[in-house]
Order: sequence, then structure tokens, then C-alpha cells
Amino acid sequence: MSYRILVTGGAGYIGSILVPALLAAGHRVAVLDNFMFRQSPLNHLCVEPGFDVVRGDARDEAVLRPLLREADIVLPLAALVGAPLCDQDKNGAESTNLGAIRTMLGLLSADQRVLVPITNSGYGIGEPGQYCTEESPLRPISLYGRTKVAAETAVLARGNAISFRLATVFGMSPRMRLDLLVNDFVHRAVTDRTIVLFEAHFRRNYLHVRDVARAFLHGIGHFESMRDRAYNVGLSDANLSKLELCQRIQQHVPKLVYLEAPVGEDPDKRDYIVSNARIETTGFRPTYSLDDGIHELIKGYRMLRSNAYGNA
Repeated sequence: MSYRILVTGGAGYIGSILVPALLAAGHRVAVLDNFMFRQSPLNHLCVEPGFDVVRGDARDEAVLRPLLREADIVLPLAALVGAPLCDQDKNGAESTNLGAIRTMLGLLSADQRVLVPITNSGYGIGEPGQYCTEESPLRPISLYGRTKVAAETAVLARGNAISFRLATVFGMSPRMRLDLLVNDFVHRAVTDRTIVLFEAHFRRNYLHVRDVARAFLHGIGHFESMRDRAYNVGLSDANLSKLELCQRIQQHVPKLVYLEAPVGEDPDKRDYIVSNARIETTGFRPTYSLDDGIHELIKGYRMLRSNAYGNA
């Protein structure tokens, strides 16, 4: 079935992979984005008759209202993503990550569907040896985590919605980010051959950006059976510490040297292992492995060497 889909923040790291996938699946897609990173990752889609784009701010009700009126489904990706960027612009983080969601919810009709991405950094510091499930307490530490958890609460309270609690995303994208952990470590391995680790034994889960797009398509296709619940989405065989991640990268870049340092900390304090069993019971499985992503990134970094490809 074909839907009219509005994607806010659709020119971002995830959106620039997701929007082409939605179009390929036969949906009509409108993107609202402020293009704050001065990149043009959707240029190649302008030839598509089912694609439209508006330059504007997802917080602006006057811009949002007419776009929502035409949408069957809304995917609110617009956000300041990552703890460092949110700490640089605290007001922007609150107004975009949460305020824009509340504005959107106030404009929606009851039958319009919402699929929202948040972050499993909302789990904060997990219990040793205990998997974080969707029933585990959310204890976000950073402003980024708190705003995204609050956005999920608002969306699920409104109903007719699905929330995806995404693992740390990796992989090449037209709107590339080098600040994500796997992307950053592989970039350092390729360009410097050296990684200095802090909190080396902190664990987290990982997910390829193309599997994020696949999760959204899965949610759209299975909406009635999945609605009004949150779903962890990640690679179940990749609950890895930073040290283990470096060991995996070293298999692809043998000259890599990694060292542990006693200074430095993760602003999100992410240290948890995650169960993805709930979404797996719906039939979803990631397609791209961590090794697939590392191999892909190594090729990509032969082209990209600029630190302009970050969020902060």
C-alpha cells in the first residue's frame, strides 16, 4: 500500500538513506529540513515525481501545518542529535527534540500515524550483566537523552504511533557523520592508525544506517500489529565494549594501534547491553553486520577526509 509520508529532518544522516528507500517502496515523500549542515544529500531525488522538499524549520507551526494536512504518516527525524551538539545549543535541543514534537502532535488528527526514532542511550548506565529491554527503566543522563525520552513519552501517550529506540548507528550516508562512535573509530584507524580509548570497557549496541531505514519500512508495513509500543533496534550480536570494537576494526586495519587512557568520559555515560527480542519477534532482522559497516566505511574514507562531516 502506498502512503503520503512527511519526513522532518529528512536531509540528515538517517533521512538521506531513508527517503530514497521510501520512494523505492512506492510511497510519496515530502521532506521538511532546514539544511543546517549546508549539505545537499537529496539532490538526486528531485527527478522523482513522488518527492517534494520544503526548506523550513520543524518548530514553525505555519510551515508544519500545511505539510501535515497532506500526510498519512509522519516520521519526525528533525532533531539536534548527540550529546555534544545538544550541550552547545541547549535551547535548540529542547525546542527541536521535544518542542517540535509537541507542536506536531497538537496538529495531527487521530488517524494519522507517527513513527519516531529515539536513542537507546536513554537507558544510561545499565545493570551489569542485565539486558535492557523495553520494560527497563529509562535513566537518560545527557540533555540529548532526556529530550528524546520525553519525546517518546509524548508520542506514545498520544497513540497511533511506534517508537524505535535506535542503537548507535554506523555506515556511509549522503549526509555523512564522522562523530558517531563506529564511524569515528574507523576514520581514526584509516587516517591516523591510532585510537586513544577512554572508558574502554563501556558497552553499547550498534546498528547500520540502512537497517534503520529497513526498520521504518518494517514498521510501516506492520503498523497495526506493532502500534503503540517502543522497540529496541540493533544488532543482537554486537553488544560490544569500545575495546572490543577496536579489536574488530583492527581485523580490517591491521596497522591500527589502540591505547587506553585514564582521562575522558562519554557525556551520555552509555554502558549497557540491549535486547532486541521484541522487534525480532515481529519478523525484523538487521541485514548489515558490524563488519559489513567497517568494510564500507574504509572504502568511504578513501573519499572523505574532512572533519566537516560531524554534528559537533
